[in-house]
Amino acid sequence: MGLISSGIENVRAFELPCGIWAGGEYVASPQIALVKWRSSWSDKFYQVYVNGQYAGATVHNQQRQMLVPIPTSSGLRQGLRPDELELPVRIEVFAVEAEQADTDFGDELNYPAGLSGRVKITMLRGQNLPIGATCQIYFDGGSGEIDYDNPLNDLPIRIWPAWQDKSGFGMSSFGKSDFGYDSSAAVGFGRGSFGQCQFGFDADTFEWKGPQLQAGVYKFAVIITNQAGNQSNAIETEPITVTPLPKPAEQLSIFSFDKQMNQLVLKIDPSKTGG
Repeated sequence: MGLISSGIENVRAFELPCGIWAGGEYVASPQIALVKWRSSWSDKFYQVYVNGQYAGATVHNQQRQMLVPIPTSSGLRQGLRPDELELPVRIEVFAVEAEQADTDFGDELNYPAGLSGRVKITMLRGQNLPIGATCQIYFDGGSGEIDYDNPLNDLPIRIWPAWQDKSGFGMSSFGKSDFGYDSSAAVGFGRGSFGQCQFGFDADTFEWKGPQLQAGVYKFAVIITNQAGNQSNAIETEPITVTPLPKPAEQLSIFSFDKQMNQLVLKIDPSKTGG
């Protein structure tokens, strides 16, 4: 059935400080939020997604709250101040069937990556890429010059997480893949455009989503390395414009409320926001 959005209401998120000073100031990093909600469902489990990414699932159908991590920008790599790192965070709660609680349905959400300040790169995973190959992602930090000394991803990305994913016609050793047949977990026969695949195997894709970025124009590059350490030529993207949503308002307080007009006026304390 997948994600169920109906029947869920009053979703609230509360930032949990990791330390509070005597004067009331608090330390917010690392950022964790307590998410609470109400639901009319009695037999469903629940999943929480943060900026379209699977953040976790409940362990009981009566559970109505969960702790989730809140992502921060990669601005530290760009020399930004801590107060410039915060970006809006979208938190959503969905009901799911109990047997699907551990299934990541993030691909169903399909939010534009640019609005979250993140970039998604989709790469073809053709059968000519060898087993054991990895790839690294690089970017220019908005400077126009790609830095090939510092990969953007924390660890090399495995092209083939399992050798059963790679296709072929019984060319692997007997018993070394699913039921002795190579490619049993591969994409399948003839699922791609005619003539665009090897012997009818679809050249499938894999994706990488980067960390949150500040507004700007960026270029990315991919380098593939085989098990012997040989590297491919860099494959660079066209310039990509990232326009994240504006930073949410903070340190709000009630300035006045007109009961007759039902009008609420808020104010921001600039001394606490750096403005």
